Amino acid sequence: MKFEKRRATTKQEIPTASMPDIVFMLLLFFMVTTTLREVDVLVDFKLPDAQAIEKIENKRLISYIWVGNTGKIQINDSIVMLGDVQPLMYTKRQELPNIIVSLRIDRNSDMGLVTDIQQELRKAYCLRINYSANIKI
Repeated sequence: MKFEKRRATTKQEIPTASMPDIVFMLLLFFMVTTTLREVDVLVDFKLPDAQAIEKIENKRLISYIWVGNTGKIQINDSIVMLGDVQPLMYTKRQELPNIIVSLRIDRNSDMGLVTDIQQELRKAYCLRINYSANIKI
C-alpha cells in the first residue's frame, strides 16, 4: 500500500477585485492633502529668532516678500526693485482684499530697507503685515 500526497484543490490567490478602488482612494487622498510649493526662493536669507510665535492658519491669504542678506527683494518668482513693491502688492490686494503680507527678512538686513518696504506696502494699502521668524529654544 502506497501513500500518495494529496494536493489541496482550493486556489490560494489574493483577491484583487477591490485593489483599483483602494488605489484610487489613496491617490485622491494624497492629491487633496498635499500642498505644492508655488515659489522658488531665489534670495539667501536666515530668519531671526523669536521667543513667541503665532502661527497663521489660513495660508491661502498670505503673500510672501523675501529680503536677502545682500538687499535683494523677491516677490513671487522674480527679483524686484524697491519701486516695484507698491504696484505689485496693490494689484494683489485688489484680487484678495484680506491679504496678509509675510515679510521673510534676513537677520542681517539693513533696517532702512525694511522701513522702505513697509512704506511701499503702506502706499499699496497692504496694512496686514506679518514678520516671519524662527522659534528660539
